Parts: sequence; C-alpha cells; structure tokens
Amino acid sequence: MSALPEVRSRAATARDALLDLLLSRACVLCDRLLDVGDAGPVCARCWVRARPLPYPRCDRCGHPTGPHRCRWCDLLPPIVRAARPVCWIPGGSAGHIVHALKYGGWPAVAGPMAQRMARLTWPRDVIDERAALIPVPLAQVRQRERGFNQSERLARELGVRWRIPVWTDCLVRVRATATQTRLTPEERRHNVSGAFRAAPAARAKLRGRHVILVDDVITTGATIAECAMALCDGGARITSIVTFGRAPASGDRA
Repeated sequence: MSALPEVRSRAATARDALLDLLLSRACVLCDRLLDVGDAGPVCARCWVRARPLPYPRCDRCGHPTGPHRCRWCDLLPPIVRAARPVCWIPGGSAGHIVHALKYGGWPAVAGPMAQRMARLTWPRDVIDERAALIPVPLAQVRQRERGFNQSERLARELGVRWRIPVWTDCLVRVRATATQTRLTPEERRHNVSGAFRAAPAARAKLRGRHVILVDDVITTGATIAECAMALCDGGARITSIVTFGRAPASGDRA
C-alpha cells in the first residue's frame, strides 16, 4: 500500500508526457510550447516576467514604501487590518496573466496565480485569526459574459492552499457599477458607494470574525474598501485583503 502514491505519481507523469507529445500545449501569453514542468496554461518564462512589488513594503498594506512613510494606507479604512498584493499591474507579464483569466477564457490560470498569493507573508495575528476567504462579487451581467467570477476562482484555489473555507454567501452586490478603468480615484469611490452589502442570513456566521477579501487587482482600493465596510456592518470584526495585482499610484517605484 505504501508504494501506491509513488505509482500514481509516476502514472500521472507518464500521462502528462504522453498528452504533451500528442497534443502539444502552447502558452496562452507567448504561444511557445509549454515545457513538461509548466503548471497551467502560462509558461515559466512568462511567469518570470511578472514583476513583484519591490522591498521595503509597508507591514500593513504590503505596498512599496521606499524611504518615505506609506501613503497608500491612508486610502484604506481602519477596519482593514492588512493587505497583500503579489505584483505590479500592468508590468511585465502580470497584466496579461490577469487578462487571460478575466477575458481570455482561461480560468485554469487561477491556480498558479493563487499559488503565488499563498506565499505572501502576513502579520502573525492575521494568520492565526483568518476564518474564511470572501471573494468580491461580480455583477451578474459580467458573470454571465465570463461564465465565472475570477475572484471566486482565486479564492477557491487559495482556500485549498491555506486550508480555510470560502464563503460566497456573505457579500452581495446590490447594483451594477460602471467599469472603473478610466475613472479618477474620487469617481471610483462614488461609483462603488453603496454597491455592496452583507447578506442578512450571513450575519451570524460573520459575527466577530476576521475574514479575508479576495480580488484579482487592487487599484485605488475603492471597491475593496466598500466591501470591507459592508462586511463589518454585517458583523465581521475586521477584514484583510489579498490580491494578485496592484496598480501603481503616482510616485510609486514601479
């Protein structure tokens, strides 16, 4: 019986090698053939070109601070304990990776993205207290267009790695919002104001909990801050935030 896992592992390796031989797979970003060891639809070369945020980073929000006090923390409400992004968006290949997930029809890229999100370091109290992952809900029309919520895919992959549950019934989007892409920071805050609320049926589950919000990219923090406030209004004690990408602000060391 002890040899069974090894046999299964060898069989899986042989199967993957045979599939690569018969059905050559190409990277969805650069179109080069994937190597045997490449996990998911993005090749190792493209992953290397994703630009991680530089050090030093703020201990609270994970944003590069340089020689100055972190100014980005001021954009987060006090109910946010900590935030952690992996890399710059846009920057290198990271923006293309997010695009492949959201618009390219490649939900399988969520696994390797979550793998990198899982490696982020956190304050000890966040690790000890985190009760569940809550993905930022997508407007129904956009979810129908894509066929899935990219934040939920990331949350489920991350939940497996962190061994904590994913709660999709706690936070609801009460109205659709215009795309944030071309809006100013002030317009973004106004655009998402009141767009989210905690589900009444989830109040008992949220009460006194430290929950982690999950999204693909954080820019000004307007959307995720609105979500955090809605969860705390619904009973959560405090929230933290994890994202794959972080959009640079003016003056950042990109």
